[in-house]
Amino acid sequence: MLSLTRTFTSCSFSSSLCPSKLGHYALQRTRVAPISRKLVVRAARTESKGVSLGFRAPHFELLEPLTGKVWKLEDFESYPALLVMFICNHCPFVKHLKKDIVKLSNFYFKKGLAVVAISSNSVATHPQDGPDFMAEDATLYNYPFPYLYDESQDVARDFGAVCTPEFFLFKKDGRRPFELVYHGQFDDSRPSNNVRVTGRDLSIAIDRVLSGQPMVSAQKPSVGCSIKWHPEQ
Repeated sequence: MLSLTRTFTSCSFSSSLCPSKLGHYALQRTRVAPISRKLVVRAARTESKGVSLGFRAPHFELLEPLTGKVWKLEDFESYPALLVMFICNHCPFVKHLKKDIVKLSNFYFKKGLAVVAISSNSVATHPQDGPDFMAEDATLYNYPFPYLYDESQDVARDFGAVCTPEFFLFKKDGRRPFELVYHGQFDDSRPSNNVRVTGRDLSIAIDRVLSGQPMVSAQKPSVGCSIKWHPEQ
């Protein structure tokens, strides 16, 4: 089986993993004194939509800026499930979850999940999301998954992705193509709603697909910044 685990300089995080009664992982954060002024996030809120469960994972062939390696969908064929995340560097909704996305990924790697992240934002409008900065972000946050650059934005269109973060969880059944079983949020936490990050929604979905249980059809859409399409489009 292809190993996706990376080795970077170790980082210290304030949250730690602990098993929950439901079987999925939970995050416990160090408590900090509340601040008097509420954080206001000024970003265009967009919800994931328009992709039906049962959708087959489209082919992709994308560069990983950190290593220079080109990754394809076929590289993950030996895994029972694949999580594809559309993220970026600058979006406050992604920043809010970055450390916890890493923790969730590390936890489920051990259970057989493959994970890949893709950035499709235009560097013409958002140069901070370009490949050099992607490589820096992958190192800074100790990403254990490939962080791929969708320069043409064709892969985002093929997946029907519209926001960051956006999560697509696929299951593999023998020789059949990956099939979409979850297209929803990480959890109820947002940058300014004071709800603790747990990863509950996504982790329950991962637990179900890895254990062969039926997926819940009611799924809350992911909320985040809109994907920044090239200006001429």
